[in-house]
Amino acid sequence: MRELCLAAVMAAVVFLATFVPRIPIPLGYAHLGDAAIFLMVLFLGRRETLIAACFGSALSDLLGGFPLWIVPTIIIKYFMADIAWRVIRPDQRHASLTRLVVGFLLASAWMAAAYTLFGAMLYDSLAAGLASAPGLIAEGVLNSAIAIVAAGILQKTPLGRR
Repeated sequence: MRELCLAAVMAAVVFLATFVPRIPIPLGYAHLGDAAIFLMVLFLGRRETLIAACFGSALSDLLGGFPLWIVPTIIIKYFMADIAWRVIRPDQRHASLTRLVVGFLLASAWMAAAYTLFGAMLYDSLAAGLASAPGLIAEGVLNSAIAIVAAGILQKTPLGRR
């Protein structure tokens, strides 16, 4: 029950970080929700992280007027969080900066490529899908940088010293 409650609260955090700072890009919007997901990879269990990533992001699509993207978002965010999780291995006390950078950037590369491909399929146009790629890449780099800085700060707090 504790895991379910934690996942629900973290889904709300992902939703807010995704829904509130919406920056329009072709086929959708950029946001800071992935930074929240990346931080969950470091500080929460795998199951809670995957649930929160999928449902918080999908809820933002639903309420933000992008219901067509709900299923692709669930798939993309699941694997994005899982890629970061597997590279960084949060069961170690402190992941190295190199592992954080590699894990977050690989997960962001997956996110950008997957949204580009889904965009091409959903809108039946490779050009439409590719139009979103620069914004998605920038979003991934920005979210990775924010998560790395925040992780450094949080690891010095009681939360980070599990």
